[in-house]
Formats: sequence, C-alpha cells, structure tokens
Amino acid sequence: MGRALFVVDVQNDFTEGGALGVTGGAAVAQAISDYLAANADDYDVIVASRDWHDGDNDNGGHFAADGEPDFQSSWPVHCVAGSAGADYHPAFDTSRVTHHVHKGQGVPAYSLFEGRTGSGDTVQQVLDRHGIAEVDVAGIATDYCVRASALDALADGRRVRVLRRLVAGVAPETSDAALAELAAAGAELVD
Repeated sequence: MGRALFVVDVQNDFTEGGALGVTGGAAVAQAISDYLAANADDYDVIVASRDWHDGDNDNGGHFAADGEPDFQSSWPVHCVAGSAGADYHPAFDTSRVTHHVHKGQGVPAYSLFEGRTGSGDTVQQVLDRHGIAEVDVAGIATDYCVRASALDALADGRRVRVLRRLVAGVAPETSDAALAELAAAGAELVD
C-alpha cells in the first residue's frame, strides 16, 4: 500500500507577519521544502492544503463578525481566496505537490479532509484511488489544522505519522496537548 504526505496550510497568513502568524511558520515552510527535496520520491501522493475563505462573508461564523475573535471558533479575517495571505509561503517549494486542496470555502474548515482538489475530488477519494494506507503529516498549525487533518486520517483508517520537526503551532501548551492527543489516538510522532 502507498504512502502520502500532507502539507497543511503553509500559507502567508499563518506565518510570521500574517493575519494569524505562527512563530516558526517560515522556518517550517523552508524545512518542508528541504524535506521534499530529499524525500519526495518516498511518497505516492503529496497533498498540500490551503485555507481559501470567501472575503465577502463571515464564512459560517469563522470570521469574527464584531471584529472581536475568540481564537477558538472565530478568527480575524485570514486566507481570503486570491489574496497574498492565502498564497503558499514563498519558502515552500510546491513543485513536488501532486494535489492542491482548498478548504474553508464559505464555511469553517480545519481538516484538509474538508477540502477539495481543483477537479472536485475529496482527499479521501485521492487516497483511495492511489491505494494510500500511510500518511505523514506536516504543516501549520499543530494545535488546529494539523491536529484535525491527522485525526481525520486516523478516523479514515490510515496509519499516521506526525513529522514533529515539520510542524509549528500557535502556542506550546496547546501544541503539546494536540500531539499528546494524536499519540493517544494512534498517531506516531517522529522527529
């Protein structure tokens, strides 16, 4: 059975200086590119996701309507489709990515399983079509979208490894809690 790499939300708005910038995000973007340069041939499928929100509405309450985000379920405006903030970080070399996924189109979405490719396929359809049994996960943010994507991969019956050197989280406490939750759910944490 095959192996896939998920690269979750390595976007300008989730790296330093972005609307929801994560400390270490730019370094993770570069580290993922370095990893792909050395290891891309180990994967049958490489899926990269992007938050891709509609800028004209609150995206199902995902954007704080009153301008006061709670940073749990409502957030500042970020990753608006077609904006510089929604672009992949320039240090992330996407040349080896086989499938690009947009998620959060008009609704809140954390897991890349909630997105679709340009041709309309779900991630589950892509994985099934390629016989993928194992998934490695990298990206931003450990405590939100990386966590949700890894949990959904486990729930979908895949063996999951989280590549700890290739993730960055919003806060150390919540990132550590997310990694512990993933390990308890059956994910392998690898350095």
